[in-house]
Amino acid sequence: MPSQTLRLCALFLAATAMPAQARVPDPGAVPPAVPDATEAPVALLVDLGSGQVLHARHPDARFMPASVTKVMTLYLAFELIEAGRLDPAQVFMMSPTVAREWRRKGSTMFLDRGEQVRVDDLLLGIANVSGNDAAAVLAEGQAGSVAAWTTAMNRTARSLGMTGSHFSTPNGWPDEGRTFTTANDLVALARALITRHPDKFGYYIGRAGFDYKGIAQINHDPMIGRVPGADGIKTGFTNESGFSYLGTARRDGKRLVMVLAGVENGRLRARLAKSYIEWGFNAFERRRLFAPGAVVGTARVQDGGARTVGLKAAGPVAINLPRGSDGALTATIRYEGPLRAPIAAGQQVAVLEVVAPGVAPARVPLYAAEAIGTASPFERMINAMAAVFS
Repeated sequence: MPSQTLRLCALFLAATAMPAQARVPDPGAVPPAVPDATEAPVALLVDLGSGQVLHARHPDARFMPASVTKVMTLYLAFELIEAGRLDPAQVFMMSPTVAREWRRKGSTMFLDRGEQVRVDDLLLGIANVSGNDAAAVLAEGQAGSVAAWTTAMNRTARSLGMTGSHFSTPNGWPDEGRTFTTANDLVALARALITRHPDKFGYYIGRAGFDYKGIAQINHDPMIGRVPGADGIKTGFTNESGFSYLGTARRDGKRLVMVLAGVENGRLRARLAKSYIEWGFNAFERRRLFAPGAVVGTARVQDGGARTVGLKAAGPVAINLPRGSDGALTATIRYEGPLRAPIAAGQQVAVLEVVAPGVAPARVPLYAAEAIGTASPFERMINAMAAVFS
């Protein structure tokens, strides 16, 4: 695998550290801390922008996600809306089949047999009050059956690289362990949800609650309205799985995503979520390596109109370092290559891996800065001659 290594001076980076806004201390705030293993058997905290893992405990261990399963249902719905195969204005009906199985079962939107409901309301009910009935109505309405919908969920999971996950329900109701996931897979799902559908994420997810048919219910997310910058994503609970949480918060351009699983009760989950996210924001300082839009390097191109292509990240390139750290950094561009033309502008073609002492590496996707077309016969001859004499 070709690579380019860039030596980065820690002193230079210190001068380009991203500023943090001053905050007034909250006297009722939970002290920043990493959850104890006895409190949260599975815990993962990731900087979504850099992909850097700030803390991990059993990130590939499989567990039952309970209602966090609904995040996959939401993501699949967002993908279908984007593809023109689902419309928020569409109306689906609670069929007799769905009513027999899901009417008033667990968390609910209080839908009734034969009731017609807009997709827009179903999505809001799934995201904010965890409607099991809403997820089943959406699944059957769009796919024809709940089984067809879960097949699409698993196909979508595979496309995101969620190799440790399988879904047998659209809502996470206990199914003897046939539905399972991992913390790493949930972070991959959160990344896709937020980066591919930022507008839908902002509209549907993270509300304080939802009022439908005059029935007002609150969102049980432990961070919304309590942690600065928090905006979702989903809680889960069953007797078999315990309490789980996939959550995120964004401050000063830095977005963290966390997973907690196997927590004993909801009050403990709330405390751990707050302390964990605060630790992620407070224990590190973020050092900027490259400004937004900067070309960070090049990759070799085969059979193209140019021999190389510039590489840039989707935004600023930064790494989290423990506060007070002054160790040397190494940045390496990695890609399978040489890359074969044609290459579209904005196509992901490489990864920038940044390594620093005492922290996990940051791996930032890199994209082609310009389009590279297939070389003409004359250009191939020129490229071949240049390769001989280079």
